[in-house]
Amino acid sequence: MTKLLLSRHLQLRNTLFKHWKTKGLKKGEKIESQNDIKTFCDFSLITIIKTLNDLQAEGIIERKVGKGSYLKNAPWFTTHLRIGFFYNRDVVGGGIFHNNFYTKLVVAFEKQVISDGNEFILGSFTHKQKPVLLWDDLDAVVLTGITKKTELEDFSKTSCLLSLIDTQSDKLNNSNYRINLKPAFNEMFKFIKSKKTNILYLDTVIKSPEQKARLRDFKNVSLIHGKNHKLKFINVDQEFDIDKTDNIVKAILNTKPDIVCGYVHPDWYELIEKVSSKKVKIYSLLIDYNKRGFIVNSSKWMKEILPDIYKRLDNRKITHQPKSYIASFVK
Repeated sequence: MTKLLLSRHLQLRNTLFKHWKTKGLKKGEKIESQNDIKTFCDFSLITIIKTLNDLQAEGIIERKVGKGSYLKNAPWFTTHLRIGFFYNRDVVGGGIFHNNFYTKLVVAFEKQVISDGNEFILGSFTHKQKPVLLWDDLDAVVLTGITKKTELEDFSKTSCLLSLIDTQSDKLNNSNYRINLKPAFNEMFKFIKSKKTNILYLDTVIKSPEQKARLRDFKNVSLIHGKNHKLKFINVDQEFDIDKTDNIVKAILNTKPDIVCGYVHPDWYELIEKVSSKKVKIYSLLIDYNKRGFIVNSSKWMKEILPDIYKRLDNRKITHQPKSYIASFVK
């Protein structure tokens, strides 16, 4: 019976710590009364009173007569932050380090986290499985690879500050650090000299809110600047089955594009140039490259993302979405 009672006290203790951490409660701030705790915790009032007494004895909370109880010490606070980068294994084919874009992104993220004096943790999840308990031990985690298939329920179960990178979802309240390609698309169409240009846009088979947003932006820009151009859209798998290129070859032979853009895997550049009957320009989303494409500077982007994460850790009540990173168009 005593062991059961101790277990209940430990469960309530962990529940309160998680609740206060999720709220972003700071030292010196008021905590809920025992009756308020009863409304959001499934514990008896006796267990709540005993646990609060223990926390007071340990110096974690302080009770002021007639004023309530206050957080005196937060055990989950450390001298440095623990920041994680977690990718979806069901989306990033072959793992994070087999994807050139995400490899450079992770390296830049880690470098900035470490240079800020914090601890970096790399991990993964799947559409169905999330390491929620591990996330609870971290201060903040950036996630990438959220699609329609991703089950989102677990995201609300962690006390960790979750953010989404290169992803946007109206079903989540998390911060969305996304890449805005629309200005780069604009620049590409403005750069096109010929009034009639054949453009082949490769759209990923991995359906996600971000994929839809980019395709929508491209089509909207083309309606303004590319009315006389001939556009062709095809779906490609740039993650899991990159050797399956029959539809790319067929599209090139049929449309004879002057420009191939969108989700272009680096291994396809040589194939596109070989199959094309004329010189073709290739514009893909690239990171830290000087060659043609829609370019992201990883260091610059991380210097935008991490200060915003630190700010949100300091104030969990921030609700506005951060500005998106504007990709550059390199001719």
